[in-house]
Amino acid sequence: MFFCKECGGETTKWSGRCPHCGAWNSLKEIDSVIKKKGKKKTLHTNLAPRAKAGKLSEVNIKKIPRQKTGIGEFDGTLGGGIVSGMAVLIGGEPGIGKSTLMLQVANKIAENNKIVLYVSGEESREQIGLRGKRLKCTADNLYLLCATEIEEILKTITEIEPELVVIDSIQSVYTENLDNAPGSITQLRECTALFTRHAKQNNIPFFLIGHVTKDGAVAGPKIIEHMVDTVLYFEGEQQKQFKILRATKNRFGSTNEIGIFQMQTNGLQEIADPSELFFNRDENSTGTAISCVIEGSRAFLVEVQALVANASYGNSQRVALGFDHRKLALQLALIDKNLGLDLKNNDVFVNLVGGIKVNEPAVDLATIAAILSSLKDLSLPKGTILIGEVGLNGEVRPVSQAEKRIKEAKKLGYNNIIISARTKEIPTNIKVQKIKQIRQLFPILFG
Repeated sequence: MFFCKECGGETTKWSGRCPHCGAWNSLKEIDSVIKKKGKKKTLHTNLAPRAKAGKLSEVNIKKIPRQKTGIGEFDGTLGGGIVSGMAVLIGGEPGIGKSTLMLQVANKIAENNKIVLYVSGEESREQIGLRGKRLKCTADNLYLLCATEIEEILKTITEIEPELVVIDSIQSVYTENLDNAPGSITQLRECTALFTRHAKQNNIPFFLIGHVTKDGAVAGPKIIEHMVDTVLYFEGEQQKQFKILRATKNRFGSTNEIGIFQMQTNGLQEIADPSELFFNRDENSTGTAISCVIEGSRAFLVEVQALVANASYGNSQRVALGFDHRKLALQLALIDKNLGLDLKNNDVFVNLVGGIKVNEPAVDLATIAAILSSLKDLSLPKGTILIGEVGLNGEVRPVSQAEKRIKEAKKLGYNNIIISARTKEIPTNIKVQKIKQIRQLFPILFG
């Protein structure tokens, strides 16, 4: 059989495109599973159904009990804590800190008199012991098992009865019932299903660490993400100290939550105030503007830096770090069209401080202001923050959750708040400057 790693569909012959979902180059060959011979089951339509249908309005909704880990950023990403019987898949680039984070979480749970089993199929006991010593993981109830056979792992779980299980990693685990190699599509699908079933039947939360492909997705078929309750991605460059834990699927909470950590010598440390990472308070620097972005349910400030220089080495360059380079080309065209400033003979570099990547349009206005500041070699007025999306005609559009952004800026001492004139969610006790067009930026910022 040929199995589609994107949608899970099966077909008897290979083709370049999946006949079910249309994905290209996604069919992988697997061994077909033949059912045992026996009598066919007859369909009795006159029998009473085993499960009775009920009204949705009469469903008794119970509050889901959650277990806190003591790591606030991790609990917040999960939606408030760990739920009994949940299966979580956590992925990320090699060396990003997945094993470090899960070992810290396992130690925190074990310190609360809970039995925790950490299963490693890729590292030896000595390697994990050295990491545990560096992270100061000294809980007595933290057990370590180095095994890759799923039957042996499940047997150990039955013996010690842990209250949390970490599998590092799901690609290294295999079952004897299949002849495929560990990490193959069939092994991944079967092992994930066995762990998920065991988690539901015994109310034990399972955390499955997974590898990622060069595209950043969890390696293996997409169907394993549908099997689990929650999918977490650990983001951030290895050279940068801070890491972002993002939920892309969560059956027990919102997928808008993120957790921000900082890698230090003693492990990952949570960051309660991320605004301190992504901007500085040097008010006299040119080519710098401050904006406010929303990640999950939190708002924090980011610093946009721009450098405009004469193109002395051939064609002018346009480099954007932290957001789409096509957005930078669009904004330069807006400056040329609406402000009459020709930048075709200038190199333009734009960077978001701290290595953060932003996709939302709230930083459009701040990016244009930073470019103008660098071009004119003039710093922005003290305490200025710009929040707004810029349309193709140069109009300044409002952004979502403006009230939360304005309150965060006010809390950090920014009093000169420039937003769209169409913004409605403005607290009455906060003064703001409303603009309709980017032509109004020059008199406001530079007199």
